[in-house]
Amino acid sequence: MADSVSLQFVSPYAFEAMQKVDVARLAALSDPELRLLLPCLVRMALCAPADQSNAWAQDKKLILRLLSGVEAVNSIVALLSVDFHALEQDARKEQQLRHKAGGSNGESILVSQLQHGLTLEFEHSDPLRRLRLALSELLAIMNKLADSNGEFFLKSSELFESPVYLDEVADVLCILQAELPSLLPIIEVAEALLHVRNGEWFLCLLVANVPDSFSEVCRGLIKNGERQDEESVGGRRRTEALRQLCQMNPSQALNIRAMVVEECHLPGLGVALTLDYKPDTADEAVSPLVSYVSGLLLGTNGKVRTWFSMFIRNGQQRKRESSSVLWQMRRQLLLELVAILPRSRSTHVPNDSDMDSESSSGYSGLREEHVVKASALLRLYCALMGIAGLRPTDEEAEQLLQLMTSRPPATPAGVRFVSLSFCKLLAFSTLVSTPDQEQLMVMWLSWMIKEEEYFESAAGVSASFGEMLLLVAMYFHSNQLSAIIELVCSTLGMKIAIKPSSLSKMKTIFTQEIFTEQVVTAHAVRVAVTNNLSANITGFLPIHCIYQLLRSRAFTKHKVSIKDWIFRQLCETTTPLHTQLLPLIDVYINSILTPASKTNPEATNQPITEQEILNVFQGLAGGDGGKVRSQYTITTQLLILYYILSYEEALLANTKTLALMQKKPKSYSPALMDQIPIKHLIRQAQGLQQELGGLHSALLRLLATNYPHLCMVEDWISEEEVTGTLPLLRKMLLTSSSCKYSQTQLREAFQNVLSGGPRLLRILEHLTLLSAGDLIPYAEALTASMGLLLEYGVSRRILQTVNKLWMVLNTVMPRKLWVMTVNALQPSVKLLRQQKYTQNDLMVDPLIVLRCDSRVFRCPPLMGITLHMLNGYLLASKAYLNAHLKETAEFERQVQTVSNLGLSGQPDTPEVTREELKNALLAAQDSAAVQILLEVCLPCPQEELQLGGGGGADSLLRSVQSAPGIPMRKQVGDAGAGRGAQGEREAEGGLLSDLREVQCLICCLLHQMFIADPNIAKLVHFQGYPQALLPLTVAGIPSMHICLDFIPELLTQPQLEKQIFAIQLLSHLCTQYALPKSLSVARLAISVMGTLLTVLTRAKRFAFFMPTLPCLVSFCKAFPPLFDDVMSLLVQVGQVSAADVTTKARDIDPLIARLQYLRQKPQEIPLSESKCSLRKRSAEELGGADPDVQLCYHIEATFMDIISSSTQAL
Repeated sequence: MADSVSLQFVSPYAFEAMQKVDVARLAALSDPELRLLLPCLVRMALCAPADQSNAWAQDKKLILRLLSGVEAVNSIVALLSVDFHALEQDARKEQQLRHKAGGSNGESILVSQLQHGLTLEFEHSDPLRRLRLALSELLAIMNKLADSNGEFFLKSSELFESPVYLDEVADVLCILQAELPSLLPIIEVAEALLHVRNGEWFLCLLVANVPDSFSEVCRGLIKNGERQDEESVGGRRRTEALRQLCQMNPSQALNIRAMVVEECHLPGLGVALTLDYKPDTADEAVSPLVSYVSGLLLGTNGKVRTWFSMFIRNGQQRKRESSSVLWQMRRQLLLELVAILPRSRSTHVPNDSDMDSESSSGYSGLREEHVVKASALLRLYCALMGIAGLRPTDEEAEQLLQLMTSRPPATPAGVRFVSLSFCKLLAFSTLVSTPDQEQLMVMWLSWMIKEEEYFESAAGVSASFGEMLLLVAMYFHSNQLSAIIELVCSTLGMKIAIKPSSLSKMKTIFTQEIFTEQVVTAHAVRVAVTNNLSANITGFLPIHCIYQLLRSRAFTKHKVSIKDWIFRQLCETTTPLHTQLLPLIDVYINSILTPASKTNPEATNQPITEQEILNVFQGLAGGDGGKVRSQYTITTQLLILYYILSYEEALLANTKTLALMQKKPKSYSPALMDQIPIKHLIRQAQGLQQELGGLHSALLRLLATNYPHLCMVEDWISEEEVTGTLPLLRKMLLTSSSCKYSQTQLREAFQNVLSGGPRLLRILEHLTLLSAGDLIPYAEALTASMGLLLEYGVSRRILQTVNKLWMVLNTVMPRKLWVMTVNALQPSVKLLRQQKYTQNDLMVDPLIVLRCDSRVFRCPPLMGITLHMLNGYLLASKAYLNAHLKETAEFERQVQTVSNLGLSGQPDTPEVTREELKNALLAAQDSAAVQILLEVCLPCPQEELQLGGGGGADSLLRSVQSAPGIPMRKQVGDAGAGRGAQGEREAEGGLLSDLREVQCLICCLLHQMFIADPNIAKLVHFQGYPQALLPLTVAGIPSMHICLDFIPELLTQPQLEKQIFAIQLLSHLCTQYALPKSLSVARLAISVMGTLLTVLTRAKRFAFFMPTLPCLVSFCKAFPPLFDDVMSLLVQVGQVSAADVTTKARDIDPLIARLQYLRQKPQEIPLSESKCSLRKRSAEELGGADPDVQLCYHIEATFMDIISSSTQAL
């Protein structure tokens, strides 16, 4: 639009005066400036105002006075005197006519035949005809625009091109739009003016005379604009027009630029407005152009990024034009870049003498106030080249290289600048094209290596560019080019496409000239660890470099010890946990166990020593209970714990590989593991899960695998009770964190437990207010005195309080607590011999726990502790044996293979045999524990007398059947009632006895064991146990129903006692679980009994049917449909027995006839008489009768019991 350059546009001062209707400022305008605003001012003076205030009246007078001296006002007044209504009618008729004629320039209603040119007609016409001429021409352009289908055209019009009449035409145009707004919407008029010469000038005058329409006009022009404005003439004219509008109203320039970005139209306009923008207060850090373009390319809006990138790419395809907005932008950016370059920079490469004197001459020193701006410019050029595809010119490339290789001051911003420069060199290595430039880059990289430590110390930052240099060097050595690309993109903060082939030159420089692999490893191990390493420290740290070197096995390859560095870094950690620590530990463990190459199996790193590990946990594992606080943070202790557990797990996992290489790394000793408070650390980690990231879950996984006895469900539940709301409220009663009772006082109170029970109880109750950690010092005194609590007459409340304190201690120090408790509860004979068990002893033989003082078996609180330990050690024994099997299997196989070389007929022991032996041992342990516990449930002679006298089986049966269900827990007793007073209550029914409570505790444990491994239940029942315990086990162990699965198999066993036990067990199960499955198994049992009747000898028949006949009563009671089958069986047994009796010519009642009669008419038999006569006969005759006679009468008694139970049911 160079044709309107000579025209005078409305100044910002004048437009602001019009916007605010500032009459005083309007009066200060010059005549040429005022002339442009006359249409609006004249209408303002002549039209009736809506504002009737005195202030506006005075302003209106001033406007009239201002207009009185201007000659052009008269012509404008004449224009306003026209009948605009009639003019609008004619204009609409002409629009209709043009629409019917298809847009052809035929006859015009507004303008009749023109005798002269349009310019002469306009000069000689009256005001009305002038309006008609201008309106006709404008409508013609608008009509053509509507029919153009978006194709740009330039309408040649004398009226809008003649420089003599431009002012008058502008007046007419403004009056027409103001008086006919519905016919001439201002947005459509603005669009039409873009298609005539001087259109932008007319558009500015039109908007200046209607200042309120500025935003509306600009938004309309932007919405209708092209996506790429520099691609077409129309786009460039539109951009220029909007640029002129914004120059007229500069305060709205940034808003118009925001509209451009919002619509993704006219990118050149956005850049042009930024170039024109002059902020009131200049920002010394970053220029508006850098901020704007960086925001477009590095923002989160992908649509905007693509739109602007297309603008850059398309702009480069055209020849360089000074009028192009893109080249104006590039020139401005280059000027800003050159302005901040050190003045002494040049393409000259200094020699050594120059470098020696560089500090004095200030060579290549970037000024501190320019560092932030230089970083912003580097990122912008990276975005332009990497995202938008900008191809730098030779001049731009040269100046960019000068900036990148300049040396900033040692500040955090300087460190950031060097990192960005280094990454830009990696991303765009084409900037280095000549040997001189390559030498300059090598010198700058050497300077980076030399100054890295100084920068880190002077700038006060933990993440310096030295770590990035090391990391890139390691990536180059291991050919991990994709990792370098990811590193570059991460540092620059943008995703750019970098071809791996473009890094070949930099790879050669790094690996051959600057950083050989040996130099990298030697340098890395000397790098200081990061103090207080946490996730809050971002950037590239020494830990990243060490991690990559460990992965590439560079340390072992060059025999550089890295163990001390890793240990120091683990000791310098804090929360929140840095994400690289766990991968570092994992790869370090791998480098310890796995050699770098098969040819050199000794090329491994050294593990952390046991003494170093003990130092970390010093104060936590001590016997003084942690009074001495460790100097290491909880983060360090948890990381070391993770290292040990992961090391042991990896050692077992790699056993086969290590055995093939004849290499057996040393595992950490059990003594070391015993001194680490694993559970205490895990409990602390549970409260720091958010800050520890994935460390807590990783530790739980390792514990569940290697230490299952520390992950028991009941422990987690008890921990919830310890940390719940109620304990918190109780702890509020504790005014001081220190306990007022010492360990010595606690021991003395235990010694006087019988005479000084209240004092001991007071001490124990106070200890319950302490936290688990504060309770640790009292653990030894508490456990060592447990044997004293077994004396007769100790208060039940004391026992329960000790149990509660033990469970609290179990949440923080279970393993050590268990060992002390097992040793304290040993029988007095073993205590006198000073026989102490270790943790390893108990894992090898968990049944040691049950070799305690027999009085423990009748002390429910201590029995609960014993059962808890037994369950834990059974789990620990499984893990121990699994680990032992893995440790020794492969090495023993290798040794046997070597010893058998050259020998035939001696194959290796199959691996499955060792596994089976291990499983057999574990099954034997579990079943032995169950059998011992079941034996404990049997009452002793004194307890049988208290339960009602008589035989043990009958009394226990009556005891169980007297209660509808066995209570699983029963808290008995109070502070003043000793166990001596319980004897009175025990005789009342047996439900409040110690025996019953112990039975409940044992049943709970057996239920857990059977559910965890149903094979244990099967093994125990195949072994068998006293029949007297069946009522207890069936009623007290909810999982006993699983026995229905294997009773058929048990019935097929050849041993008669196992078949008897199976039928007795089934009878109780049918009563407890009257299920369809029980019915089918009962039918099978009756069938088996019938089969055995035909094959058993006389003696075995008596031995089998005497204990099993009462079971038939339970079958009929549970399942009445079995009545017929049972009766048939009884008749058959009776027939066989009666036949044997008759062969001896003995005189006996007609038993068979009586049984048949009872079977057919049971309701006619007087029940009481028959039972009385049966009991009398039994008492008088059975004592001296032979087995067959006894069996006959027993069959009749069974008949009567079945009839009795069925009659009672009816």
